Order: sequence, then structure tokens, then C-alpha cells
Amino acid sequence: MLVVSLDLRTRREADIRTVGVCAFFADELPELIARHGHLAMPGASELGIEPFSIVTPSGAFTLSLGRDTIVLRPGDDGAASVVLDDADFSDIVNDLKTPMTFLTAGTLRMSRGNVGDFLDWWVVLRSLIDGRAVHTRGAIAFRDANRDGVALDLARSFTPSDDDGEIARFVAETGFLHLRGWFDPQLMLEISADMDRALPTYTRDDGRSWWARTATGDDRCVRMQYFQEHSAGVRDLLTSDAFLRIGRMFSDGYVARADGNCIEALVKPIGVIEGISDVPWHKDCSLGMHSYRCCGLTTGISVTGADARSGQLRVVAGSHRALVQPAFVRRGSDLPIIDLPTATGDVTVHCSCTMHMAQPPVDRERRVMYTGFALPAHEAGGEAQQRAMAAIGAVREGAYKTVSQQPGHVA
Repeated sequence: MLVVSLDLRTRREADIRTVGVCAFFADELPELIARHGHLAMPGASELGIEPFSIVTPSGAFTLSLGRDTIVLRPGDDGAASVVLDDADFSDIVNDLKTPMTFLTAGTLRMSRGNVGDFLDWWVVLRSLIDGRAVHTRGAIAFRDANRDGVALDLARSFTPSDDDGEIARFVAETGFLHLRGWFDPQLMLEISADMDRALPTYTRDDGRSWWARTATGDDRCVRMQYFQEHSAGVRDLLTSDAFLRIGRMFSDGYVARADGNCIEALVKPIGVIEGISDVPWHKDCSLGMHSYRCCGLTTGISVTGADARSGQLRVVAGSHRALVQPAFVRRGSDLPIIDLPTATGDVTVHCSCTMHMAQPPVDRERRVMYTGFALPAHEAGGEAQQRAMAAIGAVREGAYKTVSQQPGHVA
């Protein structure tokens, strides 16, 4: 019997409320500091963050670290400062938006400091609001439950002959998975040909694709959405026992994408200089709603192989268990970075709150398809959640126009 669960959800529709800025800082936050400050302070002190101001139409307030507590005072006199609308501040408290929502949308307003300062204090606020400890060095270990708790081999991969329970326990510990030989390489060759046939049917600004410009001046389609419409092989794959087995490994009742944008086919060209093909370090929940939706499972199906020279996936082991910033790997992080080289037909799996990135290819292009599994809804999505999901979706779909990746390969 499978008993491994990845369900980290702590909020429902009824928890979403209008948060008054002044009331929050005057009444709620001091109480939260008294109740949960011990969870936030060790990690906040380890981060060494500077005073930070939040400026809204209703007032400005500054947060700083004291000797053994978080200090709150009125006014805008922090080393860094962010300007938020009252509604945006309410969405931050409700976990409907994060600093990355504003950065990705191109609406981040900071009079001093940078998004890293905002992310650090976002982590502290989430700790206080959610009652979670800010990650500290050494807080997360990786133990093999099948070998009397010895250190887990983070480089391990699994094949179709391995035990589902053992695979699921590995994911619960690490937040990721490499499945070797999961699909027939011949099927991947056929799907690659389907990608070639489908590419001319996508156009920039069609609402169904992402585009990027390369150093050679080419405008490339790098992400084809609704790709199941273009490939009978993909439609068969999505209903195959091999694919559905991934979701069945856990006790959460994961649901595969059954309609709409079921699967996306990605082409990762060399030399992108504008737009996003190889998304930098992030969690899939980095734009918001972690506490309502995580952990989903994202599956990457390797249409071509990938390594450090052709755009492989990298993950931060254990980051799904750590309250850390939801994008970028902070210097000094102790969580191990793991490379996931794959062969044609392999699959990578990562939790929606596992930090991951794709390396820009430098020798040859990579092709991969992304789809996944969602936790079953424990309630009908209300108006507030639907609004938040629509806003996140709009930011995500516009990301290739508002944000550009760093050119070239960065180790």
C-alpha cells in the first residue's frame, strides 16, 4: 500500500481575505512575531538581511532584525524599499503573489535595493504568517529509508523494474526523480518528427507559444503548447500505463492533465539573447499560490538526450522541503545542486516547489516535452482563487516578452 504523500497544501478559498495594510502592521504582524518569531529569526539571521521598507498608499512600514526578534516600525527608512498597491500587499499576505510575480510581469517598483532584498523578506513574512521555519544550514538531510537511514544517493536513477514505493520515497526526500529508459526511443524519434511538422503552425503572439531570438538573428519558437493536438504518439503516451504510473506512485490521487494545454513541446536553441528558452533557477510555484496547490508533479520527457552541453535540467535537492526564496539560488545555500543528464526516452520528475533550471545548450539543441500531475481539488475553486490563477497565468504566458535569460551557459 502506497503511503507516500507530497500534499503540502495549507490553505483553502475561505482563507483568502482582504488584508488592510495598517491593521496588518499594527495588530496582526506584532502578534505573528510573538507567536512565530522563533521560526523566522535563526534563518533570517543566517541570511544577514538588511532593514526593508514596504510602502503602500495606506502607509509605509520598515522591518529589521533586532538582537533576538524582528523589529517593526512605521516609516520608509530601510536599506531597501518596495512600493506596493494595497491590493497587491493583500495578495502577498494571502500567498496569491510573490516578489517574482511583479518581477516577471515587469511591474516591480523598488526605490532602493533589488528583488533579492524583497525575496529575503518575503521568506521571513511567509515564516511568520504560515508558521514555517526559515531554512537554516544543515536543517535538511537525505536519508534512505530502505537502508536503515544511511545517506541517500542523490545521483541515483530508476528504471521500470524498480519498486514504486521506493521511487516515491526518493521523491519525497529529494523533490526530484530521474527515470531511465521509461519510453521507447523510437517513439521519441516519431514525436520529434511531429514537432518539425507542428512548428510552422505556430506564430509569435498566437497565445499558444513562446518565442526567443538568437545571436544569429533567428526568431525561434521555443515552446509549443497544446502539442497533443499535433501528435497521435503523444496522445497515446499521455494515456499509457508507463506515464500514468508516475502519478500512481503516491497516495495523493494525482490527476494527469486531461484537457486544454495538456503538454508542451520545447525546442532549446543555442545562443538565445532575447526571451526565455532556458528558464533560470525557479520553483514552479514562484509566482504564487504555493499553499493552495503544492506539490504538483512536473514531468519532462526527453525527446532528445541532454547533458551539460545540450541543456540538461538541474535541481536543488530538498528545496521542496525548505522555506527559501522561490527563485534564484542564494549564495551560500547548503542544499546540493544535482545535474540530471538524460538519454532519449528518459523522464525527469520534479515537485512544483523544487528549485530547478535548464542549462542553455552550447553544442547542440535539446528537445523535451513537459506535462504533469496535479493534486485532486479538495474544493471547487472560488472566485478569489480563479482570479489569482488567471493573473498568474497571464504573467507566465507573457514572461518570454518581459524577461530575457542570461545569454550563454553559466555553470
